[in-house]
Amino acid sequence: MILVTGGAGFIGSNLHAALARRGQETVVVDRLRSNGKWRNLGSHPPARIVPPEELDDFLDRHPPVEMAFHLGAISSTTASDGDLAWAVNVALSQKLWRWCASRGVRLVYASSAATYGDGSQGFGDGLEGLERLRPLNLYGWSKHAFDRWVARAAAGGAARPPQWAGLKFFNVYGPNEAHKGPMISVVKVKLDEVRAGGLPRLFRSDRPDMADGEQKRDFIWVGDVVDVMLWLLDHPGVNGLFNLGTGTARSYRAVAEAVCRAEGVAPGMEFIDMPPVLRGRYQSFTEAPMDRLRAAGYAGAFTTLEEGVARYAAILRQDPDGVA
Repeated sequence: MILVTGGAGFIGSNLHAALARRGQETVVVDRLRSNGKWRNLGSHPPARIVPPEELDDFLDRHPPVEMAFHLGAISSTTASDGDLAWAVNVALSQKLWRWCASRGVRLVYASSAATYGDGSQGFGDGLEGLERLRPLNLYGWSKHAFDRWVARAAAGGAARPPQWAGLKFFNVYGPNEAHKGPMISVVKVKLDEVRAGGLPRLFRSDRPDMADGEQKRDFIWVGDVVDVMLWLLDHPGVNGLFNLGTGTARSYRAVAEAVCRAEGVAPGMEFIDMPPVLRGRYQSFTEAPMDRLRAAGYAGAFTTLEEGVARYAAILRQDPDGVA
C-alpha cells in the first residue's frame, strides 16, 4: 500500500494515477470539498480517502504501508497564516517522518524551489549550506524550516525512515491543477488567456536590471515529476534532498511564444504591473542544477517547454479544466 498525502491535488493526483496504472493500491489523504477536485481522481478512484483530520487515527492502526509520498501542504505563495503554515508544512511533516522511521516506512516529501528566495545564494541542493538560504515568503520559509529539521535529524543520528528523499519542486505545470484557483501555473494561465481570445499577459519586471518578459523560471512538466517519484519508489537505496526541475531556465516571453504556437495564433503578449503583494517577493530567476539527482542514477529525459505546452494545450482542447 502507498500513502499519498495531498493525493487529490495537482501533483498528488498525477502520481496516484501513475501508481494505479501500475496496479498499486493507494490511500489518498486529502479533502475533496466542492471545487471539483474529485475530478482529479475520476478515472482512478483510490482504495480509500482519509481526511487529514483522521490521519492520526489511520496511522495509529499501523496499516501495512510500504511508502509514503508526502505532498499535502499549504502551498500558496501569498499565504499569511503562519500558525497554519507551521502546523501543516512543518509539524505534520515531522510527525509523518517520525512515524515512517518507527514503522520502517519509506518517505518522499515535497520541498520547494521557493526555499531559495531571490537566488542570491544559488540553487545548490543537498543538506549543506541550508542556513544561508532566505526564502521570500511564508510558504518558502515553512518548507525551508522542515528541510533544516531533516538536516539536523540526518546529522544527529536520530531514527530515520529506511529511505527518505526531499524534492525541491520548481515550476510544475500540467493537468489536474484547475482547482488551485489563483495558484495555477503560469502556463495554464497563459493558455486560458489565449483560448479566451486575448494575448498572454506578463508582469512587468520589478527589477531595473531585467527587461519585461525576461524573468525566467525552470518550468517542469508534471509527468516528469511523477517519473522521478516512481524512480525513487523503484530505487530504495536513494536518499537525500534533490532539486526537481529540468535544469534549464526559460523566460516568460518564451512561455508566451510557446502558448501562441500551441494555439495556432500569431505570437504576441502584453505587459501588466506586478501586484503590490508580489513586489520585492517575486522570484525573477530560478534554475535547478540537476547534478545531484543525475549522480544518484536518474537518467530520464525532461520534457521541453515547447513540447509540454503543446501537450497541455491538447489536453485542454479535450477538457477545458485540463483534467487528465
